Amino acid sequence: MHASCAGLMARLPGPDGERFVQALAHGSMTVELYAPVGTDPQVPHEQDELYLIIAGSGDFVCGAERTPFVANMVFFVPAGVVHRFEHFSPDFATWVVFWGPHGGEP
Repeated sequence: MHASCAGLMARLPGPDGERFVQALAHGSMTVELYAPVGTDPQVPHEQDELYLIIAGSGDFVCGAERTPFVANMVFFVPAGVVHRFEHFSPDFATWVVFWGPHGGEP
């Protein structure tokens, strides 16, 4: 299995305006490319996740913590935790990896 950032970016936005596209899936793991525009409308997810920043800069808010981000940074978010990207640049894009049981790893 493999996927390319360029190939996936060409599929955004999706037919209903989606700003994410699935790249790979295996077992409980999925990999998506996420490239929001303007605001990040995410809600907490049922699985643990990693964000691997591809491009852009801004702020990542996870729970009560705010962290400035740039390309090549990685963030872990436990399942169920409120999080979002804020004040991000127009070129912002990130890989998102979801895995594990609903409710997160013990």
